Amino acid sequence: MPLHQGHEKPDERPLSVNPFYGEANPAVEMAEAPPKHRLADAPLPPSTAYQLVHDELMLDGNSRLNLATFVSTWMEPQAGVLMNECRDKNMIDKDEYPRTAELERRCVAMLADLWNAPDPSAAVGCSTTGSSEACMLAGMALKRRWAQRNADRYPGRGARPNLVMGVNVQVCWEKFCNFWEVEARQVPMEGDRYHLDPRAAAELCDENTIGVVGILGSTFDGSYEPIADLCAALDALHERTGLDIPVHVDGASGGMIAPFLDGDLAWDFRLPRVTSINTSGHKYGLVYPGVGWALWRDQEALPEELVFRVNYLGGDMPTFALNFSRPGAQVVAQYYSFLRLGREGYRMVQQSTRDVARHLAERIEALGDFRLLTRGDQLPVFALTTAPDVQAFDVFDVSRRLRENGWLVPAYTFPPNREDLSVLRVVCRNGFTADLAELFLEDLKRLLPELRRQPHPLIRDKNAATGFHH
Repeated sequence: MPLHQGHEKPDERPLSVNPFYGEANPAVEMAEAPPKHRLADAPLPPSTAYQLVHDELMLDGNSRLNLATFVSTWMEPQAGVLMNECRDKNMIDKDEYPRTAELERRCVAMLADLWNAPDPSAAVGCSTTGSSEACMLAGMALKRRWAQRNADRYPGRGARPNLVMGVNVQVCWEKFCNFWEVEARQVPMEGDRYHLDPRAAAELCDENTIGVVGILGSTFDGSYEPIADLCAALDALHERTGLDIPVHVDGASGGMIAPFLDGDLAWDFRLPRVTSINTSGHKYGLVYPGVGWALWRDQEALPEELVFRVNYLGGDMPTFALNFSRPGAQVVAQYYSFLRLGREGYRMVQQSTRDVARHLAERIEALGDFRLLTRGDQLPVFALTTAPDVQAFDVFDVSRRLRENGWLVPAYTFPPNREDLSVLRVVCRNGFTADLAELFLEDLKRLLPELRRQPHPLIRDKNAATGFHH
């Protein structure tokens, strides 16, 4: 989350508001707006407070037209009712809300089965506020297991733990390495490879490597990293050197796509080297933000010393989390989605989303102004850049012009060693229907003639062109 400072001038000039916001007498009830950066001296009627907040939020973008976010922006009304019924339940209070705790336990069991744990009943896991927390927990477990194996060297003898990953990882992994004092060893992009290379990752490993992170669905372009090939490269490293490096799969998005659409793809607990997996329930798990899930292959993969115990119905409830109080609504909504859709329902929803992505990508490619990097055939996500012969505009111009029609499409530059490549990325989600995709395409086609007439790209400061940071 961003950090914010206080307002420079807390004593603002009072502004009048719509007199009809006053409930009793519209002529005199509401003469001026309350201050924005300090508490008002007196309370407001609830309808007035609501209307003031509501009006300001109208200036936000429309979440349904946000093609930058992976986060779910639509659920069935019944799910919303359940969430409202549970918004006052604190997830941490297992004793007071035992049925909510039971629904969380069932979701973990369902995910363990979905991800082919050798013994789903032996797998352990928990809900989180999202994949970022889940990644932190997985990283903590990797570091603690490494520290246990190297107790004679760490801490105190100059050994510095490191974590190997592609340069395309989500920023939460960089945060983990910073917060938990782990060296981040990143495999750069090369040529047309936009994610981790298994052999290069293995070459970065040494006796201080706590693990390797594989991404099932890169946020940069929607492609799956080759998890099976990564495990094979680490198997070969083990045979050559004796280094036994575990793999964590960041399945923030792909963890809820691949099981339903790519059943033959080996990426999960079927691979013995995969010790833990995370996903975002609030992405392709089809739940409003924020809920994530972290699972470990078995109890051995999660050091017992990291687990805390709480009293639960007079018994013992193990917990593992960074956050404490949080609402149970999102966990209940996840269970609702699992119950409502089942495997076949999820397959149909995800297939429909992938079909929309692939069809839209093909239609955009046919315009002739763009070159596709990916086509939406893994994650329902595709990245594109301008065609080589396009000189009048760039992806930042396209992003700016689409925003004028309400569409939020990020434009950004790739990381080392492909800083020369700037792209647009389109994320298709449940709720972004074929009809909306057609409207998006019509708006894109409508603005292209004017873009083609530009003398040159108009955005000079690429860093200021977008606030998007994948």
